[in-house]
Amino acid sequence: MKVFIKLGWFFKEKKTEYLVGIFMLALVAVIQLIPPKVIGYTIDEIGAGSLTKGSLAKWIGLIIIVAIIMYALRYYWRKMIFGSSNYLAKALREKLFRHFSKMSPAFYQQRRVGDLMAHATNDISAVQQTAGGGVLTLFDSAMTGGFVILAMAFTIDWRLTLIALLPMPFMAILTSYYGKLLHTRFRTAQGAFSDLNDKTQESISGIKVIKTFGHQEQDIGDFTRLSDEVVEKNLHVAKVDSLFDPTISLVIGVSFILTLSFGAKFIVDGAMSIGDLVAFTTYLGLLVWPMLAIGMLFNIVERGSASYDRIEQLLRVPIEMEDSFGAIDRRPNGDVIFRVKSFCFPDDTTPALQNVSFHLKEGETLGIVGKTGSGKTAVLKLLLREFDGYDGEIMYNGIPIEQYKKLCYREAIGYVPQDHFLFSASIYENIAFANVQAKEEIVYRAARTAHIHEDIERFPKGYETVVGERGVSLSGGQKQRISIARALLTKPELLILDDSLSAVDAKTEEAILHSLKEERMDATTIITSHRLSAIQHAELILVMHDGTIVEQGNHDELMSLKGRYCEMYRLQQLEQLVEQGGQVHEG
Repeated sequence: MKVFIKLGWFFKEKKTEYLVGIFMLALVAVIQLIPPKVIGYTIDEIGAGSLTKGSLAKWIGLIIIVAIIMYALRYYWRKMIFGSSNYLAKALREKLFRHFSKMSPAFYQQRRVGDLMAHATNDISAVQQTAGGGVLTLFDSAMTGGFVILAMAFTIDWRLTLIALLPMPFMAILTSYYGKLLHTRFRTAQGAFSDLNDKTQESISGIKVIKTFGHQEQDIGDFTRLSDEVVEKNLHVAKVDSLFDPTISLVIGVSFILTLSFGAKFIVDGAMSIGDLVAFTTYLGLLVWPMLAIGMLFNIVERGSASYDRIEQLLRVPIEMEDSFGAIDRRPNGDVIFRVKSFCFPDDTTPALQNVSFHLKEGETLGIVGKTGSGKTAVLKLLLREFDGYDGEIMYNGIPIEQYKKLCYREAIGYVPQDHFLFSASIYENIAFANVQAKEEIVYRAARTAHIHEDIERFPKGYETVVGERGVSLSGGQKQRISIARALLTKPELLILDDSLSAVDAKTEEAILHSLKEERMDATTIITSHRLSAIQHAELILVMHDGTIVEQGNHDELMSLKGRYCEMYRLQQLEQLVEQGGQVHEG
């Protein structure tokens, strides 16, 4: 029942709705005591031979009125209680989504997408059921059971009432035990569902790769295994869940046996009438729902409690990068100074960067080259403030980047990552995502700068062509250029291209770089690339190896050193000559 205390913040917000709903529940619990008493009076009148058409019509009319009132009250308490529980689901979904949006990349590296989706769907549904069906069963069973017992004790016979309730402590002990088992098993079942959810998401996202390698059967086998685990874990839950009804039915059966045995004795002794016994057994029948509701309550509450614990566990994960007090509320511009002595990614003891320093002046272009794992992306992630916890300082316009508000700081940066992501929307919406208020001519200009405008115009629906998961398949180069156009739309002070020209041919690459130079005359650009043609025009080039800078300078300076850069450049030139030679030979 602790989950109701944990949800106290929500019940306070919706206290009016819940109080009105519970008050109507109480009225229903009281009003439903009338029909059994009416039946008892009617039977006694029949036994005494005093029943007339008038009195029968009176009793029938009273029962009809009671039924109509109960119908109306039950409609409104459902509207109040179940309607409010929908707002809880909405509040939790928004709370989780806001939390997700504030978390660093490290948070997502440590968790699976399918698991996060399960928290935001199944777990929230279980908590919603607690705030709806759980509240209903708690108060309805307590009030109905309470009023029925009072009616049995004070209007018929208190001794028979005590006798009928003798089996109840056994039911309380057993249902409490079942509830503890249910909590543990349901949490395990939810974990298994998260695994299945994650597998489904991963398989659908990677379906092209799976089919390419002909691994459909293996993938189906993995899915089936996880699905079987979900069934197995839920069967463990069902086994405990199925114990509630038989236990409660057994207790109720014992209560009826005791009632009939001792009730018959009381009638023989003249302590009560047959009508009283009928009314008593009818009241006892009304106790069936509260007793069954107790079983349902444990089921609902323990499921909700396990799910709320999982949600709280996520919400307790601290936001790693918060704005400092008095953070600067403006977009930065100016020189970028990068001095990092050491940096390790979370959960990794091997330094990703060591003694990396450079000074990039405003309006200049920085090129970063090096083999995979040399530290290029690590530099960019620190500049983007995706990670903190490094030894050193990074300054923008002479101010440490931690002193800027995150939103303002990132508004100054246009970033095109290696793994391009397009939303399931039109090409126009994907480009305008960076600035939804942008006018059409600005969107088209960004597309022209990224040299994707002509490609878009060739699509049957042009800029309205839907891409992403629901749309047409684009080439890697087209995706890269749409991503570049999206980044350019905000007119960033600093544009970062993380190997974002790798999928375009050399001619298109040259055209894009020329357009960027013209479009961004006084703006700063950082480009990482394996292809040196993409960065040889840069004022400053860093050659990285094993997380540190081994050479730096402009193209001519690095060529004169005859080191790594010179070797890489000559090798790529040779590869280009071989390709050209192959083409001539084939022609």
